[in-house]
Amino acid sequence: MQKIQMLNLERQYASLREEIDKAIENVLEKQHFILGPEVAALESEVASYCQVGHAVGVASGTDALLLALKAAGVGPGDEVIVPAFTFVATADTVSLLGATPVFADIDPVTYTMDVNGLEALVGPATKAIIAVHLYGQAADIFAIAKFARAHNLVFIGDTAQALGAKYAGDAVCSFGDFGCLSFFPSKNLGAYGDGGMIVTKNAEHAAYLRMARAHGSAKKYKSEFLGWNSRLDEIQAAILRVKLPHLNQWNEQRRERAALYHQVLRDIDEVVLPETVEGRTHVFHQYTIRVPNRDAVQAELRQLGVETAVHYPIPLHLQPMYEHLGYKKGRLPEAEKAAGEVLSLPIYPHLLPEEIHYVGDALKQIMAKPEMRTKVILAQVS
Repeated sequence: MQKIQMLNLERQYASLREEIDKAIENVLEKQHFILGPEVAALESEVASYCQVGHAVGVASGTDALLLALKAAGVGPGDEVIVPAFTFVATADTVSLLGATPVFADIDPVTYTMDVNGLEALVGPATKAIIAVHLYGQAADIFAIAKFARAHNLVFIGDTAQALGAKYAGDAVCSFGDFGCLSFFPSKNLGAYGDGGMIVTKNAEHAAYLRMARAHGSAKKYKSEFLGWNSRLDEIQAAILRVKLPHLNQWNEQRRERAALYHQVLRDIDEVVLPETVEGRTHVFHQYTIRVPNRDAVQAELRQLGVETAVHYPIPLHLQPMYEHLGYKKGRLPEAEKAAGEVLSLPIYPHLLPEEIHYVGDALKQIMAKPEMRTKVILAQVS
């Protein structure tokens, strides 16, 4: 029986071993480990890649969200609109600042924020909105930006899964007041540990963020406001600098593998395939399908040697930590339905075509069973 990993980073490392080892060795030789020349160079290169003027390296994608919210002036008593279907960091960073997340439902096709329901979520305390570009495809940026302008809201883009994606021809991370990136190892551009970055076109915001990541200090031992210790280290920056020039090619390879999945899986009526919306590029951080009896399908794929993942099994408004906000099951139906049906299949640039065919054959075998033949019905958001 073949074993198909959800992600195989060993193959990526093997293709870049000499460059990466040399980059790490150079940092060790210089003995400059925090906020040194590698971080500065990476910030410049990422800012250029994202079509913005400034980039600020931080310790994680979660810290990128937290510091962007702080720079936006979010604090106790404020509210921030976030999608209910995403990783918890999008919401818990709001809560850590004493503000309250207000959860929006999602479009069932793109899994991103349903823009049609936003007006009902605005109140006098609403300060910002976070658009998550989930699985590698942009949210409806123009509509969200228009909404944010109309209500004088700070627009933050959570681009942790969509670095390299485009919307109307421009880099997704270039939209909004802040763009938040994650370099978690599994991301399309991943470090060998935690790391993150905030991109912005605003020089004052960038200056604030550089101080905020270092205890509110522009000058050592002189703290002008309450900040954090959140700094991207030199070794991670050096590794990311080796990888960044390959990112566009890797994203294209992800799209090629997604296209092969489409071809292999298109005749399985019970499986809903991911769609790419016109005017947007999808970088397929995840290749996420929808299936009936998801947990049973996942278990049978595991028995056949196929590793999969569920991103995400509990929508944020139903997380135990947010029980006090009073959301009940059924309040955000599309987020809840997606949480019960989504299944991410293995996808990465070095995934082999024969491995995709194996996954497809395994899924066909499972879905051919009578007990699995229940179609997923999507209610289109108008």
